[in-house]
Amino acid sequence: MNGHRRRTWFSGMFAAAALCATSMSWAAQSIDWSKAAKSSDIHLTEQQSEQIKSKDLTAALVWHGASPWVAAVSRGARAEFEKLGIKVVAATDAQFDPAKQVADLENIAALKPDIILSLSVDGVSTKQSYAKAIERGAKLVLLSNPIPGFEQGKDFVGIVTDDMFGMGKAAADLTADALGDKGKIGMIYHDASYFITNNRDNAYRKGLKAYPGLNVVIERGFIKEHETSNVAAAMVLQHPELEAIYVSWDAAAEGVVEALRSLGRRDIKVITHDLGVNNLLDMAMDGNVHGTIADRPFDIGQTMARLGAASTLGLPAPHFTLVPFDTVKRDNIAEIWQRAFQSPLPRLLNLALKQ
Repeated sequence: MNGHRRRTWFSGMFAAAALCATSMSWAAQSIDWSKAAKSSDIHLTEQQSEQIKSKDLTAALVWHGASPWVAAVSRGARAEFEKLGIKVVAATDAQFDPAKQVADLENIAALKPDIILSLSVDGVSTKQSYAKAIERGAKLVLLSNPIPGFEQGKDFVGIVTDDMFGMGKAAADLTADALGDKGKIGMIYHDASYFITNNRDNAYRKGLKAYPGLNVVIERGFIKEHETSNVAAAMVLQHPELEAIYVSWDAAAEGVVEALRSLGRRDIKVITHDLGVNNLLDMAMDGNVHGTIADRPFDIGQTMARLGAASTLGLPAPHFTLVPFDTVKRDNIAEIWQRAFQSPLPRLLNLALKQ
């Protein structure tokens, strides 16, 4: 999108950040996030909504995997599409397998949907399959992960993502809250090239600089979630003085909590990202998990759908749109769960919070 304004279809239109799409290392690129749009600014007028309804459009959801988080993204997208009279003709789960996502895209391209919402498992191996769907007229809206070589406004509408840097900083603030601005920290980071987690982890490191009394005494990386239990156990045995451990995301943090329990170290606090029932149960029962930073998946899906629908009218879109996040502690678990997922709190978690 050009920096100047064209038809304004949401309040406070932001210019798109300039990105070089030739590099494979997206996490290391210099992106001016101050120019990203906010999801709260994305709106359609009543007239634009009616125009979209008259088009009898179809959409497909091409996801990387399945989880309560993905289900919430889908609910948000479906709710917005329903309001706009857009029929969802397919929804797929690649099971984190690039080959399966390629096959999913081939099948969906044959349906010729007008809009595709997707998170690419691997932008390199899936790129040609996305290109085929785009050639058949589909408007592509991406979730979080850019596809190397794709040009915004030509190959895809835009990217909706977490406020990665804000979330990383908030996790650092949450660590300070857990330790009283002073203490020794272990950091378990995602040791793979991945856009979201790399940026959140780096933002966490940067955020800690605001707290001179907080010291990271050991860092260890992981690639697969199941590795974190052994990583955490070794980390604590090497540095028994640790008072808190940061972990890149919720499911990976489950192994850390398991290791701390087995070592009898209920005193070590865990800080992570995202919402998962197991760690929220631990938090509700005053266990190791001090808090987490969570995005809003329902809002992500809703925003993606709105951007995709608007693109069928030729309306400009921001390169990146950021969705808000929330700091979650025991006292606001129920509130944030509802905000994030737009669904009732799981019964077991509700019972734990009442104890």
